[in-house]
Amino acid sequence: MSASPPDPAATASPLSAPRDPQLRRMADAIRVLAMDAVEQAKSGHPGMPMGMADAATVLWSRFLKFDPAHPAWPDRDRFVLSAGHGSMLLYALLHLTGYPEMSLGELKRFRQLGSRTAGHPEYGHAPGIETTTGPLGQGLANAVGMALAERLLNARFGDDLVDHYTYVVAGDGCLMEGISQEAISLAGHLRLGKLIVLWDDNSVSIDGSTALATSEDQLERFTAAGWDSVAVDGHDPEAVAAALTRAQETELPSLIACHTTIAFGAPTKAGSAAAHGAPLGAEEIAGARRRLGWTEPPFVIPGDVARWWQAVGARGAAQEAAWRSRLEAAPEALRAEFERRSSGALPPGFDAAIAGIRAKFAAEARKLATRQSSGQVLDALVPVLPELIGGSADLTGSNNTKAKGQRVIAARDFLGSYLHYGVREHAMAAAMNGLAVHGGIAPYGGTFLVFSDYCRPAIRLSALMGLRVIYVMTHDSIGVGEDGPTHQPVEHLAALRAIPGLQVFRPADAVETAECWELALRSRHAPSVLALTRQAVPTLRREAGAENRSARGGYVLAEAGGKRQATLIATGSEVALALAARDLLAARGIGAAVVSLPCWALFDAQAPDYRAEVLGTVPRIAVEAASPFGWERYVGAGGTVIGMTGFGASAPAEDLFRHFGFTAEKVAEAAERRLS
Repeated sequence: MSASPPDPAATASPLSAPRDPQLRRMADAIRVLAMDAVEQAKSGHPGMPMGMADAATVLWSRFLKFDPAHPAWPDRDRFVLSAGHGSMLLYALLHLTGYPEMSLGELKRFRQLGSRTAGHPEYGHAPGIETTTGPLGQGLANAVGMALAERLLNARFGDDLVDHYTYVVAGDGCLMEGISQEAISLAGHLRLGKLIVLWDDNSVSIDGSTALATSEDQLERFTAAGWDSVAVDGHDPEAVAAALTRAQETELPSLIACHTTIAFGAPTKAGSAAAHGAPLGAEEIAGARRRLGWTEPPFVIPGDVARWWQAVGARGAAQEAAWRSRLEAAPEALRAEFERRSSGALPPGFDAAIAGIRAKFAAEARKLATRQSSGQVLDALVPVLPELIGGSADLTGSNNTKAKGQRVIAARDFLGSYLHYGVREHAMAAAMNGLAVHGGIAPYGGTFLVFSDYCRPAIRLSALMGLRVIYVMTHDSIGVGEDGPTHQPVEHLAALRAIPGLQVFRPADAVETAECWELALRSRHAPSVLALTRQAVPTLRREAGAENRSARGGYVLAEAGGKRQATLIATGSEVALALAARDLLAARGIGAAVVSLPCWALFDAQAPDYRAEVLGTVPRIAVEAASPFGWERYVGAGGTVIGMTGFGASAPAEDLFRHFGFTAEKVAEAAERRLS
């Protein structure tokens, strides 16, 4: 008879006696729920929740201000799990503290279709999930935006209504990602003292030890960026508590390096990469339960531990009630403005401001770059829309993103509404997501369209979360001119249009630019890109009217004047070319209608009858100084697209448009060929 295999728990070194047995038991509840959920799903990451359970228990039980009964309380502390792969840490905490929608049943359905407990935390799936994380570093940069939002709103509404912290749990991967450097540099520069990051310093990555890939001194790195940095034993509750107390007292953002053991308690996989991204297995879990002294079956929490956690969840009710009383006692105008901004509703003066700037553009009929038109829209909106928080990645004068008289945000001065993000496109985009999910802020930020590549991961998350974030992307084509192909976007419009839920606007003139700004701001659950020209374009719409014609995504700008024989479709600066081609065709006896298509996503959402009426049944020719990819849906089989099939070149813009065939004559010739 063969001998039984040795018990993993018996061969593992014994766990040290906890300094605080109650806190250890509370932390162990997180550990077992993480082990059990991942094992049941046969998928997930148990190691991080098990390693950070002690530090998280200290944070949530002694420091975090929250109320499960009022999860959207505006003055709650924000908790961001930047290391989103460890999502069971967050789900377990939400369940144990009594968030009604995070039931035990949801934990048992971890990573299953339709559950609230997705593989990585998803904003909107359940209260208490403050932002979508998983792509490493994004949560950390979101948190910079959240902490900035707190300071901005505090400067306007005071300590009685806005005074909270933003806490982050970040992993080694978060700090390796390049976005982390942009984010920590910006936070340090702004001295965001209510931002506190707990780094799960377990020295383990998927490939093995982090020593395989990095040898940085993270504490020195953060210190150099203007942070207060300290290292503690992440399994020592009093050390973690002392570090959190210190972090709350400093005026600098804080890094707390929590030295932890990944999969703490597991008999053979603790401290190893084997515990990072796979279930521990039944034998290892059984051994961990014996080491932890946890005798309950899967998903069962002992009564005393459940009561301790329930008391933690109940603690915030008095704080929320006191805040509610302060809000009700606030001056009526202040309270009404706070509630409006928290709801995301636009102010009463918005409609008049938009109508006024549209009428101005139509009456003046000036030739302006749409980036300049956008700047004038901001001049009109910023005074009536105090929640607008703008900025640029070191391209303010080029993007035209700073309104006249707009005050600059600076460390210790958060009364401004314009931020110089520096050359940090990725952090800018991710911080804007944080500003938006925090609430009370409508963020916009600018860079060149070609640099949307630097922003793309954050833009994708804007769309995934359904956030009102506005990306002002100027220099939208070969019209960039002499800077050449490195700065001339070609494939970028197609790439952005491919992101589900993202509204990509490319307005043709000043009036459409105002309309697109209106649509972006009214879209409370969708991000928008405004692709704007460097070069001047004529005002094509001379009658502003009451209707926002861009709202349907596309419309007939000019009818054929007789029988329609062709439809010319264009966006942005090429709409003027299409109109000129229409005139050439008319002189040759060919009736052509011109369709402006500023937003594909909105046009695609219209009824089929409307789309068919706009496009017509005649041959269609599309023109856009960008990749032709995707245009086939509008021109149909055998249709013609005049676009960029390669990169641009360095030359004056007008020379480039001629060289690459973007002229009225070329558009007219294409129409004639289709009709021959």
